[in-house]
Amino acid sequence: GPQFEYEDAVGLAQQLGAEITVLEVDVLCDPQIVANPKNRCYYCKKRLFSAICQQAKADDFAIVIDGTNASDDPADRPGMQALTELQVRSPLRECGLTKAEIRKLSKEAGLFTHDKPAYACLATRIPAGTPITQQVLSLTERSEDFLRKLGFADFRVRYMDGCAKIQVTEKDLPLFLQRRETIVKELKKDYVSVLLDLEVRP
Repeated sequence: GPQFEYEDAVGLAQQLGAEITVLEVDVLCDPQIVANPKNRCYYCKKRLFSAICQQAKADDFAIVIDGTNASDDPADRPGMQALTELQVRSPLRECGLTKAEIRKLSKEAGLFTHDKPAYACLATRIPAGTPITQQVLSLTERSEDFLRKLGFADFRVRYMDGCAKIQVTEKDLPLFLQRRETIVKELKKDYVSVLLDLEVRP
């Protein structure tokens, strides 16, 4: 995942006074993940949470939990099947807490992540059937980090046959048009062309 996600996780653990263990898991050594089928998330979650469950057992923890919540639709999340198979519990989902309720409670608790924009794995920027490579993941992270520094919050840079397909919210369209030349100049270093998606929200 991107560096800022790692930094936020470490920062939240420090704010909560929780001990944190960082596991290094290379998902790109799994050909089923690299092939990027429609249910790629299942194979990826299986590999990641198998490693987490193994570490938890070594540390004498009986239960492993994750952050799936009541707003997450199992039909859109093949990875949830892997969690079920590994007996990973999802307390936020089990309690019926939605994303909006979690943000409200997080704010009341003083957590700095309460207004953090929704963020999905970098691999979701690559269309199913297009092989996942470290090169494409890296250029995706680099381009999204660039847009984030320009002031964009809720957005995606999707990979499409060597092109960058950018999705921004309606409120950020003026910012995009204002910084269009800067964005195109930077992203053309990595992509064949830079496109703006006028149909789909991030």
